[in-house]
Amino acid sequence: MKLPNMLNAAQRKAKANYIYENRINQKIFSGKKYYIRTYGCQMNVHDTEEIKGLLESVGFTESKNINKNDLIILNTCAIRENAHNKVFGFLGHLKHLKKNNPSLIIGLCGCMAQEESIAKYIKEKHPYIDIVFGTHNISELPKMLEEYDGKQNINVDSKEGDVIEFDNLYKRDSNITAWVNIMYGCDKFCTYCIVPYTRGKQRSRKLKDILKEVTELKNAGYKEITLLGQNVNAYGKDLEEKLGFSNLLEEVSKTGMERIRFVTSHPWDFTDEMIEVISKYENIMPYIHLPVQSGSNRILKLMNRKYTNEEYFTLFNKIKTKIKNVSITTDIIVGFPGETEADFEKTLNLVKKCEFDGAFTFIFSARENTPASKMKDNLSLEEKNNRLQKLNKLINTYSKEYNLKILGTIQKVLVTSISEKDNNKVAGYTENMKLVNIDAPITTIGKIINVEINDAKSFSLDGVIKK
Repeated sequence: MKLPNMLNAAQRKAKANYIYENRINQKIFSGKKYYIRTYGCQMNVHDTEEIKGLLESVGFTESKNINKNDLIILNTCAIRENAHNKVFGFLGHLKHLKKNNPSLIIGLCGCMAQEESIAKYIKEKHPYIDIVFGTHNISELPKMLEEYDGKQNINVDSKEGDVIEFDNLYKRDSNITAWVNIMYGCDKFCTYCIVPYTRGKQRSRKLKDILKEVTELKNAGYKEITLLGQNVNAYGKDLEEKLGFSNLLEEVSKTGMERIRFVTSHPWDFTDEMIEVISKYENIMPYIHLPVQSGSNRILKLMNRKYTNEEYFTLFNKIKTKIKNVSITTDIIVGFPGETEADFEKTLNLVKKCEFDGAFTFIFSARENTPASKMKDNLSLEEKNNRLQKLNKLINTYSKEYNLKILGTIQKVLVTSISEKDNNKVAGYTENMKLVNIDAPITTIGKIINVEINDAKSFSLDGVIKK
């Protein structure tokens, strides 16, 4: 079957399906070892699970030792400049490894690889990187490796991509919790965000395919799933059938999966129907990550966030009122172009009103070709850092206060691993996504147990098993 180089969307999907279906489970790389390093968000982590599944379906074996491999892949992130710097800083080490092992194949993929300027830069400045593939070309990896002839191959031809079902062909990091993609890409075009340019327009998976994957995970013994999307609650808006995220949540809940979570939500798409479904089903966890980004209406408008400070706070209160014991966390960007001290004070005031249970806070990082990268930015890095420290101090205060409120209570905890802080303990998460280090036997891993909280810190809890 000869396939053309220039393809429309339907042809791309046919090509990807053909490559996928005809190369998996053919052990043409039997005995070969691979190593993969992942940067970035949960979506990248799940992409890595997909890549591992593909590689092992054609014979590769994963290695934990970076120095002895036949293939090394970096799965990259493009959200912030720091992510770029980490990747390019690590490439020097890979160049040295390839010098000592000329047969080593080095691959680069992910959002950073999807950027046109980066792909061009790699071609000109990093010829020792052998294969580059975008977020939409993962299914073509076996073919790229099979046909590799020593010449650099860059395959990032699709800017939109298509939904291709991999039939649960993932090498998952856990046999207790799992990521489940429900959609790809984003149509929001926040002015600071590069995601629509690297992952393309929104494409929702079909409901039946999502339910099939969730049911298979439940039958395999998984206790918890997290529904993934760049803007998860916009699910279904691109589908012909009339289907929204609230419908999907309800159907997933009915599968009987013990715990269901989802990330990340956009306030603009958070509906009353969603709130109703979350409050109705006990297996949908009362934890919501709801990025606000700024408390200033002027900055929110510049960000193209499509809501105001007041609208966000109204939604926040509605969720708090209608969902029992709900925990709400957020994202906040500090130092967006044009942010004044008054704008920043409005963000602090919103945090004081909401008393978030936690937050991911960032200094604005300009991404190439986004509208925000062209906005005038007169704020010094020193001032941005000062604001970030002030914000973090406030956030940490409320996080600690929340943890103190549940001191002495009994919490249902899904135990997922041995504690990183104490190998004699285990660790897991409450329904509200609070990390707990537990004095309990290793046999509790994979189980949901009752834990009495006996110590509360800013970022974690300690507890003992309650029999």
